[in-house]
Amino acid sequence: MTEQDELRKVRLENLQTLIEDGVAPHPDRFERTHTLAEAAELPEGTAGVRVAGRLKFKRDFGKLTFARLEDLHGGIQISLTRDGLHPEQEQSRALYKRFAKKVDLWDFVGVEGEIYRTNKGELTIQVGAWTFLGKCLQPPPGKFHGSRDTEANWRKRYVDLVSNEETRARFRLRTQVVRALRSFLDAERFDEVETPILCTQASGALARPFLSHHNAMDMQVVMRIAPETYLKRLVVGGYDRVYEFARCFRNEGMDPSHLQDFTMLEFYAAYWNYEDNMRFTERMIRHVVKEATGSHVVKRGDREIDFGQPWPRVTLREVIQTHAGIDIDAFGDAASLRTEIVSRKIELENPDAGRGGLIDQLYKRTARPKLIQPTFLIRHPIDLSPLARRSDDDAHTSDRFQLVVDSWEVVNAYSELVDPIDQRRRLEEQAQLRGAGDHEAMELDDDYLLAMEHGMPPISGWGMGIDRFVALIADAPNLRDVVWFPLLKPRTGPDGEAEESEEESPPPASS
Repeated sequence: MTEQDELRKVRLENLQTLIEDGVAPHPDRFERTHTLAEAAELPEGTAGVRVAGRLKFKRDFGKLTFARLEDLHGGIQISLTRDGLHPEQEQSRALYKRFAKKVDLWDFVGVEGEIYRTNKGELTIQVGAWTFLGKCLQPPPGKFHGSRDTEANWRKRYVDLVSNEETRARFRLRTQVVRALRSFLDAERFDEVETPILCTQASGALARPFLSHHNAMDMQVVMRIAPETYLKRLVVGGYDRVYEFARCFRNEGMDPSHLQDFTMLEFYAAYWNYEDNMRFTERMIRHVVKEATGSHVVKRGDREIDFGQPWPRVTLREVIQTHAGIDIDAFGDAASLRTEIVSRKIELENPDAGRGGLIDQLYKRTARPKLIQPTFLIRHPIDLSPLARRSDDDAHTSDRFQLVVDSWEVVNAYSELVDPIDQRRRLEEQAQLRGAGDHEAMELDDDYLLAMEHGMPPISGWGMGIDRFVALIADAPNLRDVVWFPLLKPRTGPDGEAEESEEESPPPASS
């Protein structure tokens, strides 16, 4: 029998003793007057306080026991005395002994009592009565230290949340970010909507989809790679400003800043162009960072990222020329650009990509790692932006921008292409690339083109990966650190242990 099994056996025995003493092992409810965080703000002398939480610490001094209750949002110290739990001394001592000896760390407990301060000044509840609320049968990872096994924390997020305050803080931050984004958009007259996850074809991004089969309709479906074309259909239908927190799925590579299933926020605003959207983005993101963290400056490793300073605007051509020494405008087709890249010994993930894909890979390999402070990257080549509006002053570039922070692409946005004739021409070009072997090229979407032909106003659209943005401002090294239950390979070794660590493949050029 392992040590884990021995510790579990002791907890089962404690549970059985509680049951034999007449304690209900699974009570149906407990009436609280305050959460733990609320109780921690109460003044001394407040009586009749009823709180509940997990027992995270316990120390018995014979006639006095100190303990701590915690939940996701806070905690408070409690104290129990041997003769302070019941008017009858014998009954009080039995209740005290039961708590001290049979209630284990991580058990759920409810208490009632009065707020006071100890001699050391710590706010504490003097317990007059306690109630058993739930037994933890598995021993915690450590009495005083939480789990530091990263992969175990991903697999057992519930243990990670209970044992590690930094994890609880990250997920509180994620909730605050989403709440701040939603309230900002609502205040700006955006309508929140929902669009399909199961689709007949992938559209709205350059990415490979997950495939599935719809049994009732006997047809193949894909899981959406982006909500874009459906949100724009709603603009056709009369919506002025729409947004969606959309779960998206891309059957591509993984690395610390890419996951195959992720949460994206997309919005579309009628009558805006991409410059309106850049101004809005700077205002909104700056507000959200301050609202969620309390500051415009966030720590990222040994660097400080300042969202409060003005964000420079640079063209994709400029940053590639600066960091790779290649003027992409001098190479008008994929073959000549590929030859130039190879001559400079720059490695490509997908050397067979079209010109747009090659430019994207070149940028990500050479320039993006150098962009640390918030920077707007603008004027992407048109063959890299099949859904973006063509610039009026340069037919080879699009009215598009990306927000790059600490080498991570945080936002992608543009003036939308609303001309159905131009859109069909570009999607047909993408279809030809796809037929030639570029699996990341976009499919022809006749249903979306039909929607466009019913008339579209000027539109600017915007997309941001929520997981990536939260990881960025939370200083988390991996997106899985800010996803409650990330997908992992099942454990296959003896006793359910993983035979080897998760391997991560690099992201595709189009991610």
